[in-house]
Amino acid sequence: MKQLFVATILSLSIGTTIAQDQDWKASQEKARAFTRQGDYPNAIMVLNRALEKENTNLELKKDLAFTYYLNRDYVRALEVAKPFPELQDADVQSFQILGMVYKAIEEAKDAEKMYKAGLKKFPNSGVLYSEYGEMLWSKKSYNDAIKQWEKGIEVDPNHSGNYYNASKYYFFTKDKVWALIYGEIFLNLESYSKRTPEIKQVMLDSYKKLFTEGDISKNQDNKNEFVKTWLDIMKTQSAYAAANGITPETLSAIRTKFVVTWFEKYAKKLPFRLYEYQQQLLKSGMFEAYNQWVFGTAGNLPAYETWTKTHAEEYNQFNTFQHNRVYKQPTGQYYQTASK
Repeated sequence: MKQLFVATILSLSIGTTIAQDQDWKASQEKARAFTRQGDYPNAIMVLNRALEKENTNLELKKDLAFTYYLNRDYVRALEVAKPFPELQDADVQSFQILGMVYKAIEEAKDAEKMYKAGLKKFPNSGVLYSEYGEMLWSKKSYNDAIKQWEKGIEVDPNHSGNYYNASKYYFFTKDKVWALIYGEIFLNLESYSKRTPEIKQVMLDSYKKLFTEGDISKNQDNKNEFVKTWLDIMKTQSAYAAANGITPETLSAIRTKFVVTWFEKYAKKLPFRLYEYQQQLLKSGMFEAYNQWVFGTAGNLPAYETWTKTHAEEYNQFNTFQHNRVYKQPTGQYYQTASK
C-alpha cells in the first residue's frame, strides 16, 4: 500500500511538472510568434504574464530582455538582463543578451567586465570572443580586439564571427596572408548570409594587393612556418598574375597550382582543412565553379552570370553540393602566432 501511495504521488508530481513545463513553453512560443511579427508589446505582455508563475525561469527572462531590446526599451531590458551573470544557470546566451544591451546604451566599462566574467565561465565560447572583440573595436582598442578574435578562432574554430572580424582587420593592415585564409574559412562556414558578399570582395581585393605590391614577403611574419610556406608557394605565381591580371579565371589557375604544390610538399607537416577541401573540389571537378562562386560576383557580376549559363552543368553540380555540405574546421589547426 505504501509503495502504491508513493508511486501515485510521484505520478501526480511528474504529471504536474510536465503540465507546467508545457504551459510556459506554450507561452514562450506565443510570445516568439508576436516577436517574429514585430509585435513587441504583445510579446512582452505574454512573457510578463508567464513569469508571474515562472519567476525563476531563465528562458523566459532571456526572451523578455531580448524583446525589450528589440523594442528599444533599454532601461527595462537592462533591468531584466543585468542579474544574468550572477545566476547559477546562466548560459552563453545570457551574456550575449546583456552584452547587446550594454552596447546599445554605450556602457563599455560594464560590458567589458561582463564579457570577462562570461569568458571565465565559458572559456571556449567563440561567440563571446567575437562580441567582446567588437566591443573593444568600437572603443578603438584594435590590438586588443584582434587578440579576442584570434583566441576565439583558436578555441572555437567553427564560429564564423571571429573569422569575419579578423579577415577585415588584417585586410586593413600590412598582412597579406590571414585576410585571405580567414576570409575563405568564413565563406565556407557562412556561405549565404548578408556578410558573405562583403568578404568575397575582401578576398578579391586581398589577392590584388598580394600581387601588386612587389615582394610579397615584405613586412610579413616570415618566422611563422605556415605563413612563410604560404608566401613561398604564392611567389611562384607572381609572374603569371602580373601577366594575366587578377580575375576569377586567373585565380582559379593560381589556386589550383597552390593546392597541388601544398599537397606535394607540405600537407603532412602542416595539415589544414581548408586546403583539404580545395583538393576535394579539385579532384571532383568543381574547383573552377567554386572559384567563380568566391570571386565572380565580387569581380564582375554580369560575367559571372554568363559563366553560370555557359557552364550550367558545372555550376549546378557545385551549387547542389554547396547547399548540402557542412564545412567543419577542426581544432588543432591553428597556425597564427603574430597576434599573441
